[in-house]
Formats: sequence, C-alpha cells, structure tokens
Amino acid sequence: MTRRLFDLCGRDRNLRFSPYCWRAKMALAHKGLEFETVPTPFLGVAAIEPDVVRTVPVLDDHGIRVRDSFDIAVHLEHAYPDRAPLFAAADGIAAARFMESATFATLHPPIMRMIVKDIHDQLDDADQEYFRESRESRLGLPLEEAQQDVGLVSPELDKALAPLRRTLEFHPWLAGDEPGFVDYIPFGTLMWLAVIHGGLPIDPDDAVADWFGRCLDLHNGLARGARFAA
Repeated sequence: MTRRLFDLCGRDRNLRFSPYCWRAKMALAHKGLEFETVPTPFLGVAAIEPDVVRTVPVLDDHGIRVRDSFDIAVHLEHAYPDRAPLFAAADGIAAARFMESATFATLHPPIMRMIVKDIHDQLDDADQEYFRESRESRLGLPLEEAQQDVGLVSPELDKALAPLRRTLEFHPWLAGDEPGFVDYIPFGTLMWLAVIHGGLPIDPDDAVADWFGRCLDLHNGLARGARFAA
C-alpha cells in the first residue's frame, strides 16, 4: 500500500499552497519516507473521511489515518524512530508547539491580508464560492477590501519575522545545527505566501531569505520544485 498525503490544491491541481500540507510534506521527506500526494480541493476534503475530516493534511500511512500537520510529525517521529529525528531533544515537541502558536499569531494575519483574494482567484468556481463566504465571514470584509497592497503590510510581516531573523544570527537552522520540524512550521507558512504571491517579498539579503532558500533545497529540492502562481 502506498503512503498517501491528502494535499490542498487550487484549480491547477499542481498548485499546492497550504502551509500545513507543506509542513507535513517536509516532515515526510525529512524522515526519508516515500509518499504520494492526493490533490484535494477545499470541497473535496469532507469526502476523505465523512463526518471526521474537515481539514487537510491527512496522512494515510499504510492504513493508519493521521490528521493535522503537527500530529503527523509526532506520528512519524514515533513510528520511524530509526530515521532522522524531527524533534532534536526531549523538549523539542514543546518548542515546536510554541513555534506553531507563535507562527499562527504573528505570521498568519499579515500573510492572509497579502494573499486572501489571490487565493480565491486560484480556485475553481465551487471552491471560490465556499472560500469567499467562509473567509469574508471570518474577516468581516469583502475579499477585495481585506487584501491589502503588499507594501502596506510588509512592515508587519518584517516585524513578525524578527524572532526568526534573530535566532538565525546564532544558529544555521531554527532547530539548531540541523533542520527540524521547528523549521518546517514557519517555512510552510512562508511557502503559503510564496506559492500564491509568486515569490517571497522580502530582501534577498535578509537572513530569513537565505534560510528560506536553504529550506527550498532540502530533501532533493522538494519545495523548490513546487508550482508557483504566475
């Protein structure tokens, strides 16, 4: 049986933009595990496991279903202990939980405002209707008003990246000497921006840009081969 990861997609089934799916894909590749992705539009998620699954990624690991990117990483760590660790130390899971919370609180809001309408435009008609209704309800604004010019929100993004930038002054990776899941959490979020925006709108001399480029090259360039929106 093939290991499968249900992966959010746009109208172009090769456009994979979910930050959480990117975290899971990097975790699988980090462990050196073979897998195939199943392109899944928003309205296709419920069909994976009706009344149970509401979001992706979902990993089917030889019949074992695991939901949520963090739970997938923990599953892989426990199921494949002889392979490269995703969490560097006994307290690594707790540190990664902190990174997950901090990333959601600080990086996701400005990035959402940079790309929310652009995400909508990359979806097929049925997904566009769902996405508009759900996101406008959440944001309290039409998508056209919610998405701001990149230049208007980039200072907020720059501020949110400051802790990553500071950490990279002392360590080559956020996890320390080697990359780990704590790297893949913000990397997945920045891939969300890069895939939809067509690139990462930060100074190429920024330490975060250098780290992001090195993440793209990991695991035989898994992420560098991604389809980016035109």
